[in-house]
Amino acid sequence: MSDPPLPNSLPEQLIDLALRSGAEAAEVYASQSLSRPVFFEANRLKQLEISEAEGIALRLWQEGRPGLAVAYGPVEPETLVQRAIALSQLNDPETIELSSAVDRHYPDLGEVVPVEQLVEWGREAIALVRQSYPEILCTADWECDIETIRLVNSYGLDCGYTDTTLSCFMAAEWIRGDDFLSVADGQTQRFRLDPQALAQQLLQRLAWAEKNTAPVIGKVPVLFTAKAADMLWGTVQSALNGKQVIERASPWSDRLGEPVLATAITLSQQPEVGPYSCPFDDEGTPTQPITFIKEGVLQLFYTDRKIGKSLGSGTTGNGFRPGLGSYPTPGLFNLLVEPGDRTLTDLIACLKDGIIIDQILGGGAGISGEFSVNVDLGYRVRNGEVVGRVKDTMVAGNVYTALKHLVELGGDAEWNGSCYTPSVIVEGLSVTGRVE
Repeated sequence: MSDPPLPNSLPEQLIDLALRSGAEAAEVYASQSLSRPVFFEANRLKQLEISEAEGIALRLWQEGRPGLAVAYGPVEPETLVQRAIALSQLNDPETIELSSAVDRHYPDLGEVVPVEQLVEWGREAIALVRQSYPEILCTADWECDIETIRLVNSYGLDCGYTDTTLSCFMAAEWIRGDDFLSVADGQTQRFRLDPQALAQQLLQRLAWAEKNTAPVIGKVPVLFTAKAADMLWGTVQSALNGKQVIERASPWSDRLGEPVLATAITLSQQPEVGPYSCPFDDEGTPTQPITFIKEGVLQLFYTDRKIGKSLGSGTTGNGFRPGLGSYPTPGLFNLLVEPGDRTLTDLIACLKDGIIIDQILGGGAGISGEFSVNVDLGYRVRNGEVVGRVKDTMVAGNVYTALKHLVELGGDAEWNGSCYTPSVIVEGLSVTGRVE
């Protein structure tokens, strides 16, 4: 008697083949992406591109041993299954952690924008900047990215969605003799980009940088713009990672229910807000609104299924793959820092003597919180007014200490990666620089 025919769909076919080959359980993660970037260089449209990618990851367990195999483009099902089984023999047995049966395909997120519109936005933003600064050279990248995700497993899970995201990045380069200045900013949105707002951001920075001035030295208030403040929240995200808690690397491992940051700080995950929203994680667990820190008090860590089981809290729906060929691990996708009420201009007006940091050279602080970074683009504030750009300046300190000595959060939150951050004034940081 012959075997029954294999399913027509590739994910189901891979799972069926895996089970026939002796696997106890199997999961398929399939991704298709289409990107249409528009590039500008030296103020002119340089090129249009179309980039397509298709990949599939098969994860299975044979005798409790996990094996993960990945293919891009055309797939030979039998070869992929045998590769995953061979790799499983190199791993130790583990408890199988898979989502149970759900058949749920979510509505599409976002809308496709034609290339012509991206070109028009790019030209508009460049023209607005050069109206005030004709000598400026602008480089820009405007994109519409479409990604379709489908996740299927042998327990009956079948879920998927299509996500369309718009993004842009623009840099303005200003050469004044031996003085080189590069000001950059960007946006990520669902339905439309705002070239006027992007141009205004760059024009404001260029106006502040028309004069160079000496930095203030010592422990002074530091205002991180929404863009630069992402460095601070990156450390906080690491400390909230359940994997770091299990490994005893997080300084907050034993601090649940205790104050860890200033009372003005509330951090939450909001799955349905902003351009990085997603209905389920890469393990098929529905995402959910979560408050991790409320008024400075630590409420919860984020986890995937495996880490959540080890912590005894269960998964928070935060199991994500760093890449198609990676196993799910705890990750944040939509972190919101609850903003304050005052504008960036209001925050500057309350500084008697301090600096603004807008762009940083070098990496962030890491989970230790200790950092020492060069200021790529920063400004001196005196008596509530920006008096010029500072050069050859460094800022050092500890993120956790700074966020305990927070002065104020701005009301100007923006998306920086998948973190929605406002500008912030902190104390306790040391500023060093060359005083002429």
